[in-house]
Amino acid sequence: MVENVTQATDVDAGPVETMFAADRASRSLGIELVHHGEGTAVLRMTVTPDMVNGHRIAHGGFLFLLADTAFACACNSHGPVTVAAAADIVFVAPAREGDVLVATACERTRYGRSGIYDVTVRRITGDPGEARAVEGDGGEGGGQAGEVIAEFRGRSRSIRSEKNKESQ
Repeated sequence: MVENVTQATDVDAGPVETMFAADRASRSLGIELVHHGEGTAVLRMTVTPDMVNGHRIAHGGFLFLLADTAFACACNSHGPVTVAAAADIVFVAPAREGDVLVATACERTRYGRSGIYDVTVRRITGDPGEARAVEGDGGEGGGQAGEVIAEFRGRSRSIRSEKNKESQ
């Protein structure tokens, strides 16, 4: 079954759960945090009618938001508050209403307070609730790995804050 890490309590919430619980934008779109680990994250979103543009395909802004949220979860998994310094996306194939999309984020490198992360957004087929995705299994987030929809690269920067200074 899919690990539901979005239901963490205040007692056991780590930096990713805490950040995601406060992310009203992502949660309002039905984005689910399926799995996360050090430098990795898997998120799932179903394309709704409100996410479709005039060409009847998913608006790129929603695909970017899904990938960016996966990036945020992966780069904040180490603890210090980390934000995007830059990001870009390549749209490979269209997503359509009803498609279940999974974004799999993977840390490529961290150096000092900076990092580079790649996110692949795929359409999945089959039952999306059957398995937990982890890096190396195709990034499907349940169901079968499907067509690549987008490739995203994010560059992160840990910010200096009073909270971060205490943990360093």
